[in-house]
Amino acid sequence: MGRIAIHSQQEAVAIDRGRMREIVRHVLEGEGESEAEISLAFVDNTTIHTLNKRYLNHDEPTDVLTFPLSEPSARKLSGELVIGAEVALAQAQDHGHDVQAELALYVIHGLLHLCGYDDHDEEAIVAMRARERHYLKELGLPDIAPREE
Repeated sequence: MGRIAIHSQQEAVAIDRGRMREIVRHVLEGEGESEAEISLAFVDNTTIHTLNKRYLNHDEPTDVLTFPLSEPSARKLSGELVIGAEVALAQAQDHGHDVQAELALYVIHGLLHLCGYDDHDEEAIVAMRARERHYLKELGLPDIAPREE
């Protein structure tokens, strides 16, 4: 499969590194990516807010930022996901589900971006949500993917 690095620079949520590696492997295998080098960074609101402002000019904390580090046609998929652990905790509490499921959703979402999915128009969003639900189900997690209105 390749290398999966996990870093946690926050103290709000305990990170189950083994489960996160399992999620990464499962999604990449499902998307046909056999060679990959992925980094997950779980960060606090201040860090993800700063990055979201710097790279996307959105002045707020967000759930996940995806940074592709390889070209779309590269043999090896390489990228970094920066995940807002405090955002996940707040969302999980607001919606009454487990924070680990919320973190899993963010990892799945970010990996799908690395695999070429986007969420910039309605058709693309529907396709991405379907893949998120597919992986949540396969991984035995609740269907917490956002609903389209």
